[in-house]
Amino acid sequence: MVRQMTLLLVLCWLSLPSFAQPAAENQQPLRVGVLVTEPFVTQKGDSFDGLSIRLWQDIADRLGVEYKLEPAPLGALIEGVEQNKYDLAIGAITITADRETRMDFSQPFHNAGLAIAVPSSNTPTWWAVTQRFISLEFFKVILVLGGVLFIAGGLVWWFEKRANPDEFSEKPLHGLGSGFWWAAVTMTTVGYGDKSPKSFGGRAVSLVWMFTCVIVISSFTASIASSLTVSQFQSKVTNVADLANARVATIDASATAAWLDKQNIGYQNFSSLREALKKLDNGKLDAVVYDEPILRYLLRSEQLSNVQLLPERVLPQDYGFALPQSSSLREPLNRELLSVTQSPQWRDLLQRYLGQ
Repeated sequence: MVRQMTLLLVLCWLSLPSFAQPAAENQQPLRVGVLVTEPFVTQKGDSFDGLSIRLWQDIADRLGVEYKLEPAPLGALIEGVEQNKYDLAIGAITITADRETRMDFSQPFHNAGLAIAVPSSNTPTWWAVTQRFISLEFFKVILVLGGVLFIAGGLVWWFEKRANPDEFSEKPLHGLGSGFWWAAVTMTTVGYGDKSPKSFGGRAVSLVWMFTCVIVISSFTASIASSLTVSQFQSKVTNVADLANARVATIDASATAAWLDKQNIGYQNFSSLREALKKLDNGKLDAVVYDEPILRYLLRSEQLSNVQLLPERVLPQDYGFALPQSSSLREPLNRELLSVTQSPQWRDLLQRYLGQ
């Protein structure tokens, strides 16, 4: 019995190398799903480049792992990671609470946010402002202002026509004209001094009118400044609130699409951001909502003369690498990712691909 047990142990020990060796030989390269989104991932034939690719290549070299890049659209990529078809997914992949329940993410490697691209005016600013000055709305403002001047001048004339007939004639036509002139020069702070109230009632009206003029001039200046700003955006969309009544587009199955759904904003789905921006440039859309760095890159690289971004950033976002839940790759990946993104070389890459 002892001999049989000893023989069995020897046979098991001799067989261990034969099991261990094939396991090492059969180790497969990592299947890495790739979301082609410039400038984070670019593709020319079977070759890939971009900010996310450079980052992953550096990390893979540090970890000493082999991998195979497999491009896929966003929806298929997210589903593939969730179902363990991919060991890792790279690109401009937004970390969201919904996705976190379905998969794991690395530490963020870039902070971004949603932006709104809208049609811009090709009209020179000076001409756009000039058009506003000859518009019906401007003439309405002038009429209202003229009415206010007439009321102020009429009140001063009423008090001054007896106390100061030399400057404010008792004749209604001349007297009201003098009052209107006095109100105008007082409002513009020119103050020629040719008309000056002398009665108590006239000076009381003057005091009230001077304070009123400060408000009127401030409002008028603000309106001109607003015209200079608004004239640059000849668009139906000037802020987030306008999206509800506009023709909006974004990328299918993206974090932006999920955000628009939560805001109850209708939108058109596109598989290509370039296609959406070209339709926006041609006037077939009112706005394209998507990740700010990607929109800025495409606006720089594409000849889209009628598109610009609104200055408001809609929603903060973080980009990370996506992994299946409980992936053993996550911890070593995070260690190397933090090391790489804190290096001067990473800052140089950000400058190269994203600019200022």
